[in-house]
Amino acid sequence: MLTIKNLKIPKKLRLPSWKFCLPLIATILLMWAEAALHQTTDSDPGEQLDTINTIWVLLAAFLVFFMNAGFGMLEAGFCRYKNAANILTKNLLVFAIATLAFWVLGFALMMGDSFLDVIGGLKGLFLLNEQGFSEYKTKITIPLKAAFFFQLVFAGTAATIVSGAVAERIKLKAFLWFSFFLVALSYPITGHWVWAPNGWLKQLGFVDFAGSTVVHAVGGMAALVGAWLLGPRKYLRKEDDKMVSRYKDDGIRVAIRPHNLSMATLGCFILWLGWFGFNGGSLLKADAEQISHILLTTNIAAATAGLTAAFTTSKLKYFKNKPELSMIINGVLGGLVSITASSAYVELSAAAFIGMVAGWLVVFLVGYFNKLKIDDPVGAISVHLGCGIWGTLAVGLFSNKDRLCTDNDIKIKTFIGICGTNFNGIPFQLVAQLIGIVAVLGFTFAFSWVTWSTLKARIGIRVSDEDELKGLDRQLHGVDAYHGFEKKEKISG
Repeated sequence: MLTIKNLKIPKKLRLPSWKFCLPLIATILLMWAEAALHQTTDSDPGEQLDTINTIWVLLAAFLVFFMNAGFGMLEAGFCRYKNAANILTKNLLVFAIATLAFWVLGFALMMGDSFLDVIGGLKGLFLLNEQGFSEYKTKITIPLKAAFFFQLVFAGTAATIVSGAVAERIKLKAFLWFSFFLVALSYPITGHWVWAPNGWLKQLGFVDFAGSTVVHAVGGMAALVGAWLLGPRKYLRKEDDKMVSRYKDDGIRVAIRPHNLSMATLGCFILWLGWFGFNGGSLLKADAEQISHILLTTNIAAATAGLTAAFTTSKLKYFKNKPELSMIINGVLGGLVSITASSAYVELSAAAFIGMVAGWLVVFLVGYFNKLKIDDPVGAISVHLGCGIWGTLAVGLFSNKDRLCTDNDIKIKTFIGICGTNFNGIPFQLVAQLIGIVAVLGFTFAFSWVTWSTLKARIGIRVSDEDELKGLDRQLHGVDAYHGFEKKEKISG
C-alpha cells in the first residue's frame, strides 16, 4: 500500500500542507488517467469532449468558490479586530444563503426559458424540471447541474461584495435577508437580460463576458445603496463621550485603520488566483487557446493595475508620497474586475491599458466616496462598481472584432455593435454598452433601495451605538477573534 512514508519524503517536508496537496495531485492524475483511458476506447469523441468541458468548468467553479475565503480574509483584515469574527460569520453564511436562494428560485429566473426576453420561467424551480431550461441547454455542452453550480458561485460573489461595504455596523439578520432577495430576484433578472440565450440586452448587442457589470457592478451598486442608507461608522468623541459620525462637519475624516494588512494581502492573492477560474471558466468549455489567452489578459490587467495604484499613491501627499498597501490591494482587484467583461476579446496590450486605468480609478474613487461621506471600509464600491463600469465600457473601446465575432451566439443575436447585423461598428458597441450599464444598474439601484428601505423600516439595519463601540464579535456573537492577545484600538482625526 502506498503511503507518505513509502514515498520517503524527508521529515522537514512532511508539513500539514502535504496532506492537502497529495490528495489534490492524486485527484488531478486520476482525471488525466480517465481522459487517457477514454482515448483508447471506442467512446464517442463528442462525449469525451463534453466530459473534459465539464471537468474544466467544475474546477473553475471550485476556484471561484475559494474566492469566498479571499473575500473573508480581505474584509476582516481591512476592518478592526473587534469585528473580525462578525465579518467571517457573514462571509460563511452569505454563501449558504445564496445557495438556497439560487437553487429555489434564482437559477430558474436567470436561465429558465425566457418570458418576453426579460425573465426566466418558473418551470425550473428547485431544478426539478430540466425542460424549463430548454433554450439554455442548447447553448451549453455540460450537464445542467454543472452549469447551475458554476452560475451559483457567481451569484454568491455578487452578494459577498455587499458585505465589505456595510461592515462593522450592519445587523446580521438584515444583511442575510438582503442577500437572499438579491440572489433570488434582482441578480437573476438582470443576469437573464445579459446571459440568457434570448435576453433582451444580449440580443441588442451588450457584451459582458464574465460579469464586470452582471456580477461586480451589480454587487457594487447594492453595496452603495446599503452603505448610503446605513450611514458611516461612528467613533467615541472624547470631548463629550458621544458616538458620532467619523465624517466631521468641517470636512475632516476620522481615520479608522485596518487591523491586519497581512490577512488582507493573503485575501488579495486568493482572489487573484480565484479570478483565473472566474474568467477562464466563463467559456463553459475547455478550449486551450482561448483559456490561455483569457488567463493572460486577466493576469496582465491585475499586474498593471497594482503597479499603477502603487505609483499613484507614491506621488500623492495624502499618502505621504509612499506606495500604500491597501490601495495596491484594491488596485489589483480593480484591474481584475475591469478585465472581466472583455478578457476573451481584447489583446494583451489592451488588457495592460485597461488595468492601468483601473489602478488609477480605484485611488480616485476611494477618495471621492469619502468626500460624499459614503463609508466603505474595504473599498468595495470603488473596486466593483467603479471598475465594473469602466471594464464594461472597455469592451466597446478595445475588443478585437475577430475574437468577438467568432462567437456565433453573439454574432447571430446582436442588433447593433462591433458584430451588429443592423448597425455595425465601435460607436454602436459603446451605445449598446451604455444602454446595458444604465438598464442593469438602474434596476439594481431601485431594487436595492426598496429592499434596504423595507428592511430598515421593518427590522432595522444598523446595530446600536453600544454594540458598535464594544465590537460586534462580543456583542452579537459572544466570541473574541483574538482571544488571549493584547489589543489596543487607536482612532485619530
